[in-house]
Amino acid sequence: MRIVFMGTPESAVPSLRRLFEDGHDIVAVWTQPDKPAGRGDKIHSPPIKEFALEHGLHVAQPKKIKTDEAKELFASYNADVAVVVAYGRILPPEYLTAPRRGCINVHFSLLPLYRGAAPANWAIVNGEKKTGVTTMFLEEELDSGPILLQRETLIGETETAPELMQRLSEVGANLLSETLSQLDVITPSPQRDLDATFAPLLAKTDGLIDWSSSASTIERCVRGFQPWPNAYTFHNSHRLIIWRASVGDSTPGDDSGHDAGQDGEVITARGDDLVVRCGEGTALRLLEVQPEAKRRMSVRDFLNGTHLKIGDRFGTI
Repeated sequence: MRIVFMGTPESAVPSLRRLFEDGHDIVAVWTQPDKPAGRGDKIHSPPIKEFALEHGLHVAQPKKIKTDEAKELFASYNADVAVVVAYGRILPPEYLTAPRRGCINVHFSLLPLYRGAAPANWAIVNGEKKTGVTTMFLEEELDSGPILLQRETLIGETETAPELMQRLSEVGANLLSETLSQLDVITPSPQRDLDATFAPLLAKTDGLIDWSSSASTIERCVRGFQPWPNAYTFHNSHRLIIWRASVGDSTPGDDSGHDAGQDGEVITARGDDLVVRCGEGTALRLLEVQPEAKRRMSVRDFLNGTHLKIGDRFGTI
């Protein structure tokens, strides 16, 4: 099948690899422009570009896709289908009709649940027990097109968003292969818009911990908001990222048996134990943290390097 592939992050690579291994004619790979990242703002290429160039595929990185020039280039491929996996831009209508058989999207949720940019993150944050992958035809409205195939998977109790995305990307690659091989016999199913939920683009403020929430809610934020914006709080006016945590014993008391008082207060701070009071009479045990401008570290190392004590409080500046 003659295919234009559109994708950008690491989660899109398994799908492109599978198309390549399946022997499809990949006439072009569209991805986002190279961007500065990391210390020194060194220019980095998207993972999709790196894979495509390694395998001799033609790469296009238009800065704007709504120009006549970009639309004409896309139409010139005379593709049977365009495959879109986390490309990062909403396609104008002309793109949806240019390929002979339309545009197929691999979306990392069980649509119509979690339409939007960050479905795996929000599924974890919201405490879903399962999620999955959907292949669908793209339409103008975001993630609303007819469903082709779906596959579900359970979310692990301690699974982080990057770990879940790694699994879903492999599931998605297999589902895409199956979808294309059965495209002539699959009957697309319209989505029920009334059942739709949404997974909006993450913002930095989403990661700020609200210590009045239950410990289980905060623990899900720790896992779900990785790799960005991360679940974070403040200690002595400095940002502190929480990388790993677990729900502790449901007790608001400190080591001396007194009421710890306000949410966000330290209940225990010794050795490997750093426990913080949360809402609803719950407690969160911190396991791995990262102080501002420092490396990730165990709680023991963190406590050895700070004067944190029982009664101190985490929170906003």
